[in-house]
Amino acid sequence: MKEKISKLIALQEFDLKLSGFDQDIEEKQQELTDREQSILDKESSISQYRERAEQLEQRQRDIKAAHEDAGVRIKERQNKMMQVQTSREHQALLKEIEDAKKLIKDTEEQLLQVMEQAEQAEAEAVELENVCAGEKELLAEENEKVAAAVKKLNTRRKTIFNKRNKLAKDVQDSTMKRYDKLLKKRDGLAVVQVVDGVCQGCFMAIPPQQFNEVRKGEQMYSCPTCQRIFYYQAPDDET
Repeated sequence: MKEKISKLIALQEFDLKLSGFDQDIEEKQQELTDREQSILDKESSISQYRERAEQLEQRQRDIKAAHEDAGVRIKERQNKMMQVQTSREHQALLKEIEDAKKLIKDTEEQLLQVMEQAEQAEAEAVELENVCAGEKELLAEENEKVAAAVKKLNTRRKTIFNKRNKLAKDVQDSTMKRYDKLLKKRDGLAVVQVVDGVCQGCFMAIPPQQFNEVRKGEQMYSCPTCQRIFYYQAPDDET
């Protein structure tokens, strides 16, 4: 029975290593995914800045048109004033001229503000484009590094995987099925140590009598709470 449990312990060690390899590979690939997403987010912001700049440029054209139209109105009203005969018509034309002059002043201020906003939007887009260019270069370099690292990890993983499968063939089918079921059900941890009467899988205390039986190693016992397979390793002061 001790040999049977020893094989399960070794299997668990192999599976933990395999899980570690999988996690390392996933983390490295996630780093690339995060970098790619960061670039995509910046490219989206660039598009928004450019769209904003285009809208502001259209606004500039509209303001310029209003500005020019007001100038034309002033000239027209000034020419018309030479032809009016009544004071009322004269006052009306003066008001139109004053309104047009105010519009010219307002549009000049608006035009300056809009031009500044458009320049700022374009500057933000250009700055982000430069950042993106640098990040894309780094991403290309990182892709090569990660590909090489993942290749090494997969090579080492394959070695462990082959050793694991070879050992699994020496374990009784019914025991192997039980082990595999627990491995999936208990987040990759099917075989655990019992320390001072406490399961190291769920950290629940077990009955003292069961702990004594586990220490003997004559039978295979499971945690009454999480069903993981137990093993006992004597401390150095007991050996």
